[in-house]
Amino acid sequence: MAAPSGHSPVHYPWYKKEDTDAFFALFQNNIANFVIIAITMLGMGFPASIVFGQVLPGAAVAVMAGNFYYAWSAARLARRENRVDVTALSYGISTPVMFVFLFGVLLPAKQLTGDAQLAWKVAVAACFISGAIEAAISLIGRWVQHHLPRAAMLGAVAGVALTFIAGEMLFKTLEMPVIGLLVLAIIIVGLVARVAMPFRLPTSLFAILVGTAMAYLIGDAGGERFSDAFTHLGFYPLLPNLAWFEGLGLLFTGMLAVLTVVLPITLYNAIETMNNVEAMEAAGDKYDVRECQAVDGVGTMIGALFGGVFPTTVYIATVGAKWMGAGRGYSILNGVVYAVATMFGLIAALAAIIPVSVVAPILVFVGMSMIATAFQSNDTRYYPAVALAMLPYFANYVMTRFNRAAEETVTGISAGVVPLGQGAMFTAILLGAMTVAVIDHHFRRAATFAAVAAGFSFVGLMHAPKLAINAAGDYTLGYLVMGVLFLYFAWQEQRQSAITSATRLG
Repeated sequence: MAAPSGHSPVHYPWYKKEDTDAFFALFQNNIANFVIIAITMLGMGFPASIVFGQVLPGAAVAVMAGNFYYAWSAARLARRENRVDVTALSYGISTPVMFVFLFGVLLPAKQLTGDAQLAWKVAVAACFISGAIEAAISLIGRWVQHHLPRAAMLGAVAGVALTFIAGEMLFKTLEMPVIGLLVLAIIIVGLVARVAMPFRLPTSLFAILVGTAMAYLIGDAGGERFSDAFTHLGFYPLLPNLAWFEGLGLLFTGMLAVLTVVLPITLYNAIETMNNVEAMEAAGDKYDVRECQAVDGVGTMIGALFGGVFPTTVYIATVGAKWMGAGRGYSILNGVVYAVATMFGLIAALAAIIPVSVVAPILVFVGMSMIATAFQSNDTRYYPAVALAMLPYFANYVMTRFNRAAEETVTGISAGVVPLGQGAMFTAILLGAMTVAVIDHHFRRAATFAAVAAGFSFVGLMHAPKLAINAAGDYTLGYLVMGVLFLYFAWQEQRQSAITSATRLG
């Protein structure tokens, strides 16, 4: 909404108190990913020199580049619409994509080459290609956004928020019940009910200070945390290298199979960005989805130039930051802190000192705000579509967390759990889109979405572990049958309309 002519431009602050809450929420999202990356890669046999000297610095450069850009983009939007309540887009490593790159790219590359250095270079090249693909996808981003119903896209995001964010973090909250429930209460009072905290401290900061102090006072956090915290302190400069270029040669000469993993997860990443930009528009800040997908792709490529191996995305936590009343300061601070923390090995130290149960309730709030937004920004008649779009991520959560260790148990629950979890983002959006179209009696559009779902199932983007021809034949047939049914109802409505018109004429 443009400012009326003659009004002086508003002052959009570099930083405000609310940015502190949003910073801690975004910082915890990213720090959790950084710590998982470090622990997992070290466990796979990658040396600390690669993990702390290459991969984390590369990820930090990508996070820094994207956050700085989105802070500038927020200022541009604030100037254009002459308002101060603009929130910068959150930016970081996508958690589902991170797991795919850990176990679908890094681990196979390590097993195939038997060499950690070569495997890292292959993964860097795969990351660079993923960024290039997402930048290319940006050319059609706006078209896709206009043709996919908001209820379907936000329902899919709410599914991620319910399982991987709010649900998972509520489990973590209750690992230390006394501490976790106290911090959760502070978050509900301060961020949901918007009651001021003592000493006018930002809610998240107050919660972390109180929770951490309590954890050590009652003995839930042992002193060994401090000795673990300083193991990897040092200086890790943020320097570009040619690993991405060397890795491209390895990738195209003997490891093309890795690219079959990169393509679908990059499509997922582009859709995740689109969904989260859509959620921000629903919350009041309209950004260009094509620009955001291009920035995410370029940010991923920049990270790869510095040794990073994980694609980045507009973060699901953005609406939580909007609810907190954040501006651009939290985004700038996040970029600066990650650069400094990575260069000096402080990320592992901070993660070791602060118990997970203290910061988890902040992410429960982020998940709550995402789920609430999915419903609040849609008409009540579309609530069933939002609910249906959330469900595939329940299967994805069960599959991701338990299938590797307890495959028989997961299959015993239902043979449909794993297939529903594979390509959950695509399944969620398409089922939601079909439901919206049917609610609106646009049966031909519903049939089109069913045909797309059949095509995705046929090539393995949905309901299959990998890309292949006729990868999920039963599902392909099932969606085609759905499409035929929708076309029948389209024909029936057209016929009924023709009869009604003829009756009126008669």
